[in-house]
Amino acid sequence: MRTVFEKDKMDALADNLANMDPVKGRSLWTDARKRYAANRAAMWSTYVLLAVVLFALFGGLFAQYSNEEIDWNILGSVAEKGGPSIESGHYFGVDELGRDLYARVIQGSQVSLMVGFIGAFVAVFVGTLYGAISGYVGGRVDSVMMRIVDILNAVPFFFILILLLVVFGRSILMIFIGVGLVSWLGLARVVRGQTLSLKNKEFIEAARATGVPTFTIIRRHIIPNLLGVVIVYGSLLVPDMILAESVISFLGVGVQEPDTSWGVLISEGTSTMQYGTYWQIGFPLFFFTVVLFCFFYIGDGLRDALDPKDR
Repeated sequence: MRTVFEKDKMDALADNLANMDPVKGRSLWTDARKRYAANRAAMWSTYVLLAVVLFALFGGLFAQYSNEEIDWNILGSVAEKGGPSIESGHYFGVDELGRDLYARVIQGSQVSLMVGFIGAFVAVFVGTLYGAISGYVGGRVDSVMMRIVDILNAVPFFFILILLLVVFGRSILMIFIGVGLVSWLGLARVVRGQTLSLKNKEFIEAARATGVPTFTIIRRHIIPNLLGVVIVYGSLLVPDMILAESVISFLGVGVQEPDTSWGVLISEGTSTMQYGTYWQIGFPLFFFTVVLFCFFYIGDGLRDALDPKDR
């Protein structure tokens, strides 16, 4: 039998438990957000990248000239009078044709960022779906799908991209599609490996036992559990897309006039460096370098936040 002291003690414990606040659960995304916010390099990179995006979207409101307007007063003496100047309205100077470099950098930022984001989205969509199907179905289907990836990996990246641009025409839309469609191969391998480790988990076995269709399992159970890996890989794909577009535009097979991009502006700047027009390569190269560094730090921050075991 319980003594009076034990009974009072149990009653006090019950009262304390009843008065305690309910324990709040901690989700993966909440913890990841806190870890990401604690990463100073990633947070500062996020702020800088946001500033560049705002510049690309709204910087044109402060431009005194359009991106194709020629300042005939400077055209004959670009090296002497074409430098950055607030008084003349050419904040970044002019190019060799007398066009306002500030307006052209804004247009180039819009094109390069769109190629990066849209190309990465296409690559993530195709690579995630392809890798998840290959890893989950397995067997001969998996072997055939991975051999296709091996064959495509054996062909040089830029050869495929340039071939697509030559066959279907050099347009910004084709660059979006082309860069994305040839950049999903690495992600497909990563997703396949993660899917192989998930397909035999208990919740997948339960869904399979209850008769859930294969594609539904992939869509509702496999892919949602891969979002962490996909987000990290996708953030690292964006600078790769921007770099690829800049390289092909630098070589003259990418973005064509009257459109422009960071790669085109850098290419034009290198051809006029001998005349002392340092601003023509300096400003687009600055934005290009800063954005690449921002995405790399953001990717590292997302990796540490979503998978702290790798830290």
